[in-house]
Amino acid sequence: MKLRAVEFQQAELVSRRANLVSNLSHVNPRMSRNFYILAATLGFFALISAAMTLVPSSFQPGLPANGSLWRTMALLLLLAALASALIGVLSNLFEQVDRRSEEAQRAARNQRRGNRKP
Repeated sequence: MKLRAVEFQQAELVSRRANLVSNLSHVNPRMSRNFYILAATLGFFALISAAMTLVPSSFQPGLPANGSLWRTMALLLLLAALASALIGVLSNLFEQVDRRSEEAQRAARNQRRGNRKP
């Protein structure tokens, strides 16, 4: 009798923990979305920097007039945007794997519980 009570308490704790984890995953925004926004912003600034190479130096008072400097900045911003997009894609993939493994564990647990009932 005592053993069944302990098993029931353990099952209840596991169920509460699974519910808490699933609730927390819905509350926090996904991290990959932030990386996609960062990549878009960096890409936009890279386009602006690339466009600055085409603007004559008379329209840029106080700004560097050297076109190669603007091209270098555009290239660095573009590389940072691509790296941010790659991190966003990878984090999205890992979140999906984590979510599906949780779903599989939950389904297996429900199947085991279903087999115990007469």
